[in-house]
Amino acid sequence: MNNPIKNLTGKEWGLWLGSLVIVIFSNILTGDVDLLTLVAACVGITSLIFAAKGNVWAQILMIVFSILYGIISWRFQYWGEMITYLGMTMPMAIWSTITWIKNPSENGHEVAIQKLTFKHITGLVFFGILITGIFYLILKAMDTPNIVFSTISITTSFIAAALMMLRTSYYALGYASNDIVLIILWTLASIKNIAYIPVVVNFAIFFLNDMYGFVSWKKREKQYY
Repeated sequence: MNNPIKNLTGKEWGLWLGSLVIVIFSNILTGDVDLLTLVAACVGITSLIFAAKGNVWAQILMIVFSILYGIISWRFQYWGEMITYLGMTMPMAIWSTITWIKNPSENGHEVAIQKLTFKHITGLVFFGILITGIFYLILKAMDTPNIVFSTISITTSFIAAALMMLRTSYYALGYASNDIVLIILWTLASIKNIAYIPVVVNFAIFFLNDMYGFVSWKKREKQYY
């Protein structure tokens, strides 16, 4: 639970502050700033920067982001997103927090990286299919808008959160895939209400940060294996 800021490099400071500036301006330019969306984006970006460093504070901030994003999704009736983040991503972030604290690296500043096993992959595939099927039926019953992309988002969210919990670099690719789905999902929402354009920008920035996280973890991975 060390200070996550003191270990940031100059490049990471630039990525963090640059991402925050872009997100803030994208919200301001719409002429109708939604404070909840703005705060959620800033929390999410900060979480991704800390995740790239393998710092457990990333998981704590993800819990906060899940709550905020769940409220935002509820307002647009994206039930899939709301249920996913409040009922799946948030509990898994809590679990990841415990897992990361119990598995520090040798230097104690970051979480230890774990290699995926066949057992891990089998479990991801099985539970991914199971959760996707269950949630699809729930979303269909709730008459969820853009149900196809909402369902895909559930699958990618689960895989990403599970990979994060398993402490593997591929968590970042999982979240990057989810970002792409959410960019499409909120673009469709923005067609009906331009107030959601900043959400699209937010997830585009999330995508860039997730890709940086993947590169960062791959560099650390070489030190382990």
